[in-house]
Amino acid sequence: MSFERVAELSDLWIGELKSVRAEGRSVLLVRFETGIVANEDRCPHQAYPLSRGELDGRTLRCAAHGWEFDLATGRGVNPASCRLVSFPVRIAGESIWVDVGGAT
Repeated sequence: MSFERVAELSDLWIGELKSVRAEGRSVLLVRFETGIVANEDRCPHQAYPLSRGELDGRTLRCAAHGWEFDLATGRGVNPASCRLVSFPVRIAGESIWVDVGGAT
């Protein structure tokens, strides 16, 4: 695994969608009270940036066509047959680190 520092905790508010770059890939960071999740910043439908979507609790809705995803699991809500590419996240001190090579 190769983690890359992508942001500071102070750069990301709870409930905020933030697009960052790691190893040339767009990564969507979302901070919840319980932690931070990182997913590829593209909808599996037509590659529209998910960072432009709307967050309702843990459900992210793509702004392009309304596809919905559960960010706790990365699984599709509507449609249920899709899944986001998720990346491991590590917090070290005040820094947010992501491993895009560890995608699931």
